[in-house]
Amino acid sequence: MRVITYGTFDTLHYGHILLLERAKAMGDFLIVGLSTDTFNATKGKKAHLSYEMRRDLLLSLRCVDLIIPENTWEQKPDDIRTHKADIFTMGSDWEGKFDELKEFCEVRYLPRTPRVSSTAIRNASVKA
Repeated sequence: MRVITYGTFDTLHYGHILLLERAKAMGDFLIVGLSTDTFNATKGKKAHLSYEMRRDLLLSLRCVDLIIPENTWEQKPDDIRTHKADIFTMGSDWEGKFDELKEFCEVRYLPRTPRVSSTAIRNASVKA
């Protein structure tokens, strides 16, 4: 089974790693659609780390098999078909937002890790 997920993964933390490990456990090949710097700009986000640095961090994890660039919201159906994904997964904070992908593959939402958040980490680093 091939699993696909997406994210920016700018402040890679324990919650991200758990999510990626749980995603990988759903199958035997994990594809991560990593938001490009250009796509993040269209979302009003600026990553602290470049796309290349975030890609290299994710590739260093045993559970990640392939990184693909996420350039638009709309590319997900094509990615699912191109990479033959059986399961699409995201954190439960996105619950229901990608249900239209059920026409292409199974869609699963994973629970968030309690008390861990990229926003909290960024805010804490700004205060330090």
